[in-house]
Amino acid sequence: MSDDELLTSGEFSRRSRLSPKALRLYEQQGLLVPDEVDAANRYRRYRADRLDDARLVVWLRRLDMPLAEVAAVLAAPAAERSEVVAAFWAAAEERFAERRHLAGHVMDLVSGHRGGYAMSHTVLTREVPEQLVLTEQRHITPEELPEWIGAAMGRLYEKAGGVGGAAAPAFVVYHGEVNHESDGPVEVCLPVAGAAARGIDAAMREEPAHREAYVRITKAQVAFPQILSAFEAVACWLKEEGLTSSAAPREVYFADFMAAGPDDEVCDVAFPM
Repeated sequence: MSDDELLTSGEFSRRSRLSPKALRLYEQQGLLVPDEVDAANRYRRYRADRLDDARLVVWLRRLDMPLAEVAAVLAAPAAERSEVVAAFWAAAEERFAERRHLAGHVMDLVSGHRGGYAMSHTVLTREVPEQLVLTEQRHITPEELPEWIGAAMGRLYEKAGGVGGAAAPAFVVYHGEVNHESDGPVEVCLPVAGAAARGIDAAMREEPAHREAYVRITKAQVAFPQILSAFEAVACWLKEEGLTSSAAPREVYFADFMAAGPDDEVCDVAFPM
């Protein structure tokens, strides 16, 4: 069979393992447009060399790849298609890891063991010395929060670069709840060496020395709303120990968040006490 041979839509459907209905859908989406449409009877024909792409669509859809991303794979040069699929699958695995932790939380809630998932976290304590921190603060919505935290940290790390870099991991302080009824405020802080930092153009403040209780969580557990279970775990532990929080809770990011995998530990949820 020649690659230039034209196949009827029925034959193309059979050989590609795509149903006629699916073939019409992918035509409408611009994924598999016929190579020839008869002006008189509207019969559609496809070149035989399109079968490989059609079969690829079948496999990609079995991965639950959205049509827009399928289109991106088909549009990519052959040598780059593997990279596009790999990026999609890495993101899918990250989303699944997030949902796995959330599912555990939900199962505890519906079973009536509200504290069960929280108790799966190990609460530790540590002493934190006084620190001079560069800061950015704003009122923010839950949808805006992840992007803003990353951008604010980037700006603070850039400023800290001129004074020897960060002296300790960045942390995010929640001075108020962030949900659809409340917008914080939220403060991103980056500890720096005191003497050198005094002359740079940046907002800064002293973070007092304190003892804090914390739990360590993975990148997947950082996602909202499953991260709330970590806050709940520390709050429950403080109550059981007869202790109270002395300042706003925070998230301490001690690892490269973007480079981390879903199950890598990246963050401590901490309460000063």
